[in-house]
Amino acid sequence: MTGPAMSTAVMAAHAPAEVEGDDPQTAIYRQLNFLPTPPWAARAMAEAILLLDPEARTVWEPACGQGHMAEPFRDYFADVFASDVYPHGHGVTIDFLDTREPFAGYAPDWIATNPPFATAAEFIELGLQRARRGVAMLLRLQFLETEGRFELLYGAQPMTLLAPFIERVPMHLGRWEPKGGTATAYAVFLWRKGADPMPIRPIAAGTKKRLTRASDAARFGAKGEAPLLAAMGGES
Repeated sequence: MTGPAMSTAVMAAHAPAEVEGDDPQTAIYRQLNFLPTPPWAARAMAEAILLLDPEARTVWEPACGQGHMAEPFRDYFADVFASDVYPHGHGVTIDFLDTREPFAGYAPDWIATNPPFATAAEFIELGLQRARRGVAMLLRLQFLETEGRFELLYGAQPMTLLAPFIERVPMHLGRWEPKGGTATAYAVFLWRKGADPMPIRPIAAGTKKRLTRASDAARFGAKGEAPLLAAMGGES
């Protein structure tokens, strides 16, 4: 795929504080707010994009981490470009929030990711400038709050669709845990250029089982979880 040119990673500018006692790798993950997306949730996000835009073919995943979202996207889209501000070993090392020349001339149909929450609004704003058709973000439902995001959600180019997960989407610092739990509510926020806002469309109960693949354990490094995923009803 022909994507943006490689640039120098810029991590610290988008990083929250470290926690005392973190080992070096955990400290990096915390600075990056690296919370890998469960692969089934990435597939649900792809389905939400295709619901709004059945002709979507190219997607840029600009906070790809270790590929937990970008790789499942390849089951749905003809061309997926993966990048991240930090060299996780998957995709190209690019700071998506850098507004300089390396991004000129590259315009995917959609830009879709699970961004660091603190910079999510910037990802959306720049995504709407760079994508040809739309932007999708997997975010905490809390993103609906605060006056500062009102214009982004409901202004001149309002959010088209909110798709909250009925089932919980566990995310853990630096790792994917198929058996993990969470009290945090997540949703897919979608902006389709030129489209009118739609009613809320929940991502239904049963989606986790339907979109889990037994092969996810091998693909995403959750060792020993293949029997668990198969027992959950995941496909191979």
